[in-house]
Amino acid sequence: MKKVLSTLFLLVMTTVSLAQEKAMSQAEIASFKKEVVSKTKEITSLSTDFTQYKHMSFMSKDIESKGEMLLQVPNKLLWKYSTPFEYSIAFKDNKISINDQGKKNKVDIGNNKKFAKINNLIVGSISGNMFDEKEFKISYFRDNKRSIAKLIPLSKDISQYISQIVLYFDEGQSTVSEVKLVEPSDDYTRIVFKNKKTNIKLNDSSFTN
Repeated sequence: MKKVLSTLFLLVMTTVSLAQEKAMSQAEIASFKKEVVSKTKEITSLSTDFTQYKHMSFMSKDIESKGEMLLQVPNKLLWKYSTPFEYSIAFKDNKISINDQGKKNKVDIGNNKKFAKINNLIVGSISGNMFDEKEFKISYFRDNKRSIAKLIPLSKDISQYISQIVLYFDEGQSTVSEVKLVEPSDDYTRIVFKNKKTNIKLNDSSFTN
């Protein structure tokens, strides 16, 4: 009896999952991509609050962090964590600077193509401008309220760290509302963005770490 109930539960959950997420048609994909790419081209800067959830299989509860993110096109990016501890990482002028509760460190990524790809990946995942089919195998879906793009990296430089990227776009929005980065181990990081502001004035000092 227990086995029958378990089977029924799995069937119900599978049906619910399928009902919530439906593959886009080719026409829907073309329209969605055109809208996102068109709108993101208009974005020169962005600020947003974020909540990050780090899921690891050996832990019973996700690790939750909060902070603020700043982005300036084409290649300036700052992640500033405020909870549960202060930590920030900035990408600027081919350098990564880290401030870990006052302990500062800089890494010159220079001509390192691997770091350049990772930086572009992060910037693209936030802005939504990631539909490069030379770099990713991409599939598109809709649920009741969101458009979803699932990207599988084709580059070994990326796939050794991230096996899949899932981008969620709220209805009527061209910027990403949530990003899920899945690791080869199936552990994942989920980042939810709130209070987004676009094309705001950001000084160079905004990215000084």
